[in-house]
Amino acid sequence: MRAVYVLSVVAAAGWLGRAWAGFPMVTPTVGDVWPRPQTAQYEDTYMTVTADNFAFVVVGHSCDIVEEAVTRYTDIIFQSAASQMDRQTKSYSLGSRAYLDQLSVNLSAPCEDYPYQGMDESYELKVDSPDYPGSATLSSQSVWGILRGLETFSQLLLPDASGFRAIRATHITDFPRFSYRGLMLDTSRHFLPPAKIHETLDLMAMNKFNVFHWHVVDDQSFPFVSVAFPDISRLGAYTERHVYTLADVAGVVEYARLRGIRVLPEFDTPGHTRSWGPGQPSLLTQCYQDSVPDGTFGPIDPSNEKNFDFLTEFFAEVTSRFPDRYVHLGADEVDYGCWQSNPAVSDFMDELGISGQYDMLEEYYITRLFGIIAGLPTTNSYLVWQDVFDKGMSLAEDTVVQVWQDGDSPADFMDKVDQVTMQGYFAILSSCWYLNLDTFGSDWFDYYTCDPHDFPGWDDQKALVLGGEACVWTEYEDRTNLIPRTWPRAALVAEKLWSSVEDTASVEGVPERLDEHRCRLLARGYDVEPLLPSYCTADIV
Repeated sequence: MRAVYVLSVVAAAGWLGRAWAGFPMVTPTVGDVWPRPQTAQYEDTYMTVTADNFAFVVVGHSCDIVEEAVTRYTDIIFQSAASQMDRQTKSYSLGSRAYLDQLSVNLSAPCEDYPYQGMDESYELKVDSPDYPGSATLSSQSVWGILRGLETFSQLLLPDASGFRAIRATHITDFPRFSYRGLMLDTSRHFLPPAKIHETLDLMAMNKFNVFHWHVVDDQSFPFVSVAFPDISRLGAYTERHVYTLADVAGVVEYARLRGIRVLPEFDTPGHTRSWGPGQPSLLTQCYQDSVPDGTFGPIDPSNEKNFDFLTEFFAEVTSRFPDRYVHLGADEVDYGCWQSNPAVSDFMDELGISGQYDMLEEYYITRLFGIIAGLPTTNSYLVWQDVFDKGMSLAEDTVVQVWQDGDSPADFMDKVDQVTMQGYFAILSSCWYLNLDTFGSDWFDYYTCDPHDFPGWDDQKALVLGGEACVWTEYEDRTNLIPRTWPRAALVAEKLWSSVEDTASVEGVPERLDEHRCRLLARGYDVEPLLPSYCTADIV
């Protein structure tokens, strides 16, 4: 038998070293749920589950979300690889070989149509011992809790030595630690086909993420097809095929809705907008060299009043396509060089009485944009990157500030979370969870030891930390390597944001548990990358 090695993490005198320990993993894991539930009680007794004898039975409220989830999880349970790991296969104590014949799915309140910030995702799952064969119940007051509970139930099922599925007697009461658990994908630098976005949403649901932050466009390309302004994607996308049509966008929103995932669109302005320019004349600032236009363009031109009419119509369309209450406005990394060179912008600043104060010009633009969003009929709240906060701009009380810059140490970005919440704004943390950064070997430790509450703030400050978000910028990721580069590393973020602080305070056992979860995802058909030298039965397919 090939030896299985686990990662040893050594910490000393403020320095973290990593080394491989050459001892075999002799104790197999037994279906530890990822992310770990808030409370879980297990008995060392098992029941058998077979496709012929088992069914989900909806006994409470139902709707399309519940019905589709029941069908989806039936497929997940019985159509994934028959065995996840050779080293996990064992002879369970099946006793009289009692069978679990059904899971009663009890939703005690009517379904909600779309997920939203602060939704109830709590649930209770009971699988009784074989003394009461066939008794298992999943209960929640929310359809979103039902979805999370079904994922937990699917992870409790293990292949037994006879080729069937086995499940332990279990009692789980669960809810998320943080209400915002996001994953961001950039689809501008490399276009990601809708099928890859759907695959990402599947994996997000399997790890209990609940926000898909879709960074749709950027300098490199504009793949979003606008009905009101079709020329922007026609001239700003890489090609006419590298676009997201109305049907594509609606398909992503619906696919996410059925999995309890919000779709949060980001259209970053006034910078990061070079791809907007070809299809929207006069939108971008003309750059000058020696008082002559040099043929290049910078951020959106705030001196052109027609640009605010455009932004009003454009964001009205965007928010009609994405039903979430929030939209991400970006507002980061604005380069003032082009504004400084443009004589019309200088004249406009003179009229405003802010000559030479380009940070004030940026604030003028941002304030106008905030007003546009606030006036929309449905989507009227926003997220911004921390740059706006750093520049001291006025923000609405319910603004969510996304902390992303590293500084020189983790203490720097946690200090930024402290500053944001001290001023009464909501915060989400991303600084430590940039999954696109290339590393050699295993980087799981850094992701798992980052915590959004790791700052010395008051309790009311920490209540303003909504959660966090893993980010995937796609300079070097496309459809060929998106899934393996993102997963299962994103699962570490998912557990830090879902599970209790006590359960995630130590890294003990994390490599083994994550390796098991990685094999689970591999068995379900997803090409997720390895974390350490090991093997899964699903490798051989």
